[in-house]
Formats: sequence, structure tokens, C-alpha cells
Amino acid sequence: MRRTVLAVATAALAVTVTAGCGAIDKAVDCVNTADAIGNSVGNLGRAVGNATDNPAQADQALNDIDKELSSLKSKTGDADLSKAVDDLDKAVGNVRTAIKNGDNTPDISGVTDAAKEVGKVCTP
Repeated sequence: MRRTVLAVATAALAVTVTAGCGAIDKAVDCVNTADAIGNSVGNLGRAVGNATDNPAQADQALNDIDKELSSLKSKTGDADLSKAVDDLDKAVGNVRTAIKNGDNTPDISGVTDAAKEVGKVCTP
């Protein structure tokens, strides 16, 4: 009987630790992705500032943000994070549209605000 109780307790602990590690890994992935998004938003800000010199830089920064968003979308089941990612995705689309329409200095405050929200949601 004692061995059975010990085996059950050990199995329960293993499941708890494994589930905990999965949650920790997910949180770390979220933080790392939020950090990468932050870097891409910084690149976007610099690119927009230099848009007349190199308009392709803004497009590359937007592509980088899209890539990170795709990665984050596939990893989350959290409703708050999903909303923050959707908001950032819309803001990126607005900037992309503005650039397509000839705006060399689009307002990126929506992207910045949405990226901050992703960072907040991802902070453990």
C-alpha cells in the first residue's frame, strides 16, 4: 500500500512539474516574442524617420512584426494576448496601407501602443 501511495504521489508530482514547465516555456516564448516585436517596432520607428532615404526599411520592419505576430498567434490560447495581437495586427495593416497610399511618414502610434499592450500581457 505504501508503495502504491508513493507511486501515485510521484506520478502526480511529475504531471504537475511537467505542466508547470509547459506554462513557464509558454511564458518565456511570449516574453521573447514580445521583445522581438519591440525591437521590430523600434526598427519601424527608425525606418519611418528615414523613409525618404530608404522606404524599403519600413516595409521590412512591418514584415518582421508580421512574422513575430504569426509566431505568437500560433502559441497562445490566452484571450487577452489574442486581443493584443489582433490589435497590433490591425495597427500594422493601417501603417502598411498608409505607406502604400504614399504617406512617407505614417503615424505609428497605434503600432507602438499595441506592442506595449502585447508586452504587458506577456509579462509574467
